[in-house]
Amino acid sequence: MKAKLVRIGNSRGLRLSKPLLEQAGLTDEVDITVEPGLLSIRPIANPRAGWAASAASRPPDGLLDDATPSHFDETEWTW
Repeated sequence: MKAKLVRIGNSRGLRLSKPLLEQAGLTDEVDITVEPGLLSIRPIANPRAGWAASAASRPPDGLLDDATPSHFDETEWTW
């Protein structure tokens, strides 16, 4: 696909069609990397994607693992 760079103030911009953006999975923010003669545009990965669903599937007590007693728990601690 060919495209022209357009002037935007002192910069240049590139217009991308909606179907192209949808096909690439690009939204409002992107990650751009530069190599000689190459610009790479990638969607920004959301590092917390899926956390809400994971938290919702936790046991009711909120702990992921069973409690592991230590020496302190067995000798020093009084409940």
